[in-house]
Amino acid sequence: MCASTFPPRVRLRKSREFSRVFQRPVRAGDDCLVVLARSNELSCARLGMAVSIKHAGNAVQRNRVRRVIRESFRQHQHELPAVDVVVTGRPGLALRSNAELRRSLEQHWHRLGRRWQKS
Repeated sequence: MCASTFPPRVRLRKSREFSRVFQRPVRAGDDCLVVLARSNELSCARLGMAVSIKHAGNAVQRNRVRRVIRESFRQHQHELPAVDVVVTGRPGLALRSNAELRRSLEQHWHRLGRRWQKS
């Protein structure tokens, strides 16, 4: 079982893990974030982030966005199926407030859970 923290076992860390998700993902997006997901063989969801300078601005903004994504995932990971998730940004991401990012992520986590329940 996965913990409610963010230990290494719930992170995508290797290039091949990211590549696997990028190959044939289930995709969900809105005006600030894109969430890509693919089933894994583990008992819990894992998170990877690809937040670029192009979309999130300087390092301070990128780190803020990544902190919000990490915290939202940590709070909702017990509701998610066994999937590998990669969250990427859209242009203007740095201009979004933390509350907007959290709202967007909550919708994505909910959609993701529903999508896997159907299949």
